[in-house]
Amino acid sequence: MKENNLSSTVISETESSETIAPSTGKSIQRDSQGLVRRRSFLQGLGVAGVALSTGALVTTKASAATFSSNTELSKGDVAILKLLAAAELIEADLWQQYAELGGVTQGTQNPYQLALQNLDGDGSQYISSNNLDEQSHAAFLNAYLVSKGEEPVDLDRFRTLPSSQATGAQQIGRLTNVMQLSVDTSWYVRYRSATNPDFGATFAEALAALAKGQFPGIPRTNADFGPKHHVQAIANTAAFHFGFIEQAGSSLYATLSQKVSNAEVLKITLSIGGDEICHFLEWVDFAGNGVQPPIAPFTDPTNGLHFPNFDAKKNPLLQTNLIFPVPCEFISPNLPHCAVIRPTSPGQIDAVGAINGFISDGLFIGQTPEFSELVLNLAHEADAARRS
Repeated sequence: MKENNLSSTVISETESSETIAPSTGKSIQRDSQGLVRRRSFLQGLGVAGVALSTGALVTTKASAATFSSNTELSKGDVAILKLLAAAELIEADLWQQYAELGGVTQGTQNPYQLALQNLDGDGSQYISSNNLDEQSHAAFLNAYLVSKGEEPVDLDRFRTLPSSQATGAQQIGRLTNVMQLSVDTSWYVRYRSATNPDFGATFAEALAALAKGQFPGIPRTNADFGPKHHVQAIANTAAFHFGFIEQAGSSLYATLSQKVSNAEVLKITLSIGGDEICHFLEWVDFAGNGVQPPIAPFTDPTNGLHFPNFDAKKNPLLQTNLIFPVPCEFISPNLPHCAVIRPTSPGQIDAVGAINGFISDGLFIGQTPEFSELVLNLAHEADAARRS
């Protein structure tokens, strides 16, 4: 069931009811890995409400100490939660950029919003909703870490990448670059296949050109609002990027859940991971709508990026009206095929795999080597966790 559009709603950074701790003027101490010390974090807040820097800030109303029992977490569970918090901060940053230019806004809609709505009439609402969800995930995970006496993850010093110059984009520092994307589109084929990467299967790119180039997922300037096929190509690039991001989240949460020791932490990873799956299913449908009539086929006149009509290929691995995963190999090739999230095994889209996927995607073009080193270190620690 589709959500009803929120009338005159803007989901953006300016709607936050509280500001992040640095606005209090109190110092925030960080350790060598960019993690805010718990005491400094709480002192900087100065109030019971917890607002964390996730780009578009989300306020947590309850005191962090009331979130859960006083059970101490294992080192592995802490590592998993910190990696997930970092990943959600990254997702929150990129989804905010999409929401600013393509989400629900007041007044006349720009050509990018209209191009996204060509793929689904509720496209702008879905983008705004996905953005709000990711902000809440990042805020919750960091606040939960604090409630357990652990250090929240803070990436603010890396918010240095430039914003889009198109009308509607806030001029603030970003963690991610969604203007030079090399989108891995093999996920589209994988979820239509009866084979599973957990058993060594590999998959071709659905759109090889999109994976090889560097294309904008949002308008970079007002010039990108036209011509018609150019802005539609940007919207289509975004659509396949949405699916790429959320399929990674779905597999990451499923993979790391197998390493969790604490029942409450498992509840967190399963529950947030379930929301990531909801996102993914919407974007599977969304991307498919961009490669069938009446949208496709068409070519971006500015760079030659071509979006074919997948329906004309009559290839079941490119079928456009599939949303749910096709049953595939699972656990053992001797068992019946089963419709599942895949991959979910180590060495696939585990923590390191997810971060390396973001790097290959172009999300961190322009970032410092220190940033990649930090998030990869968090990923290695999460992958080293073992269920006790």
